[in-house]
Amino acid sequence: MLGAIFGDIVGSVYEWNNVKTKDFQPLVAPRAFFTDDTVLTIAVADALLNNRPPAEALKDWGRRYPNVSWGGRFSRWLFSEETAPYGSFGNGAAMRVSPAGLLGRDLGEVVRLSDHVTAATHDHPEGLKGAAATATAIFLARRGAGADEIRAAVTETFGYDLSTTVDAIRPSYTFDETCQGSVPQALVCALEATDFEDAIRNAISLGGDSDTLAAICGGVAEARFGMPEDMAQAAWTRLPADMRQVLQDLYAAAGAM
Repeated sequence: MLGAIFGDIVGSVYEWNNVKTKDFQPLVAPRAFFTDDTVLTIAVADALLNNRPPAEALKDWGRRYPNVSWGGRFSRWLFSEETAPYGSFGNGAAMRVSPAGLLGRDLGEVVRLSDHVTAATHDHPEGLKGAAATATAIFLARRGAGADEIRAAVTETFGYDLSTTVDAIRPSYTFDETCQGSVPQALVCALEATDFEDAIRNAISLGGDSDTLAAICGGVAEARFGMPEDMAQAAWTRLPADMRQVLQDLYAAAGAM
């Protein structure tokens, strides 16, 4: 989960100022910050850890941090009294789902947890699929599956084509906030990578919705490689105390399974 947050922070300065190279410097810009991607990842963890209704947790955390660049449809839902989902297939479904991949004890439970937290807002089939595919990749990576095994499982179960490469995607890739237009690309970035940092650099180098691509990628990359201590600290030190507590509780719960 901290890998997803780190990806969000790194990508925060590139979402509206894309780079099409892996060689951007520094890795974490001084003005980098957490965005709505991090806030909602924390909310999902809270919902799963404390058996809170997902809509309640999303609204609680979202309203605690009202100034983090909310998307239009989600923002209208967040600050309204509405609690029903609104049929979204946006990539917000996938960028916030990493806690399901950590807490599920088998693939069936991972998908059930993913669907449970996703359907609160993103109840379109493509939204549910994007989140479940991401959570599945995280679960398999945590269990030691290699890139080829993860690629094959995600393709067979969810129908995403993960056979391409980062270099093939990059030249023509543009901003796309849908699951179907960003989840496969983010997964390719994580599965092609040689280490955690390489995965994050892959995701940023595509351009597009940089913070969300790197958040999706970062959750999978953490599960595959772990995180270097300096990068974990760079994310940790940018988080307020309430978020840190949820992270600690999540890792404690995941480690006990």
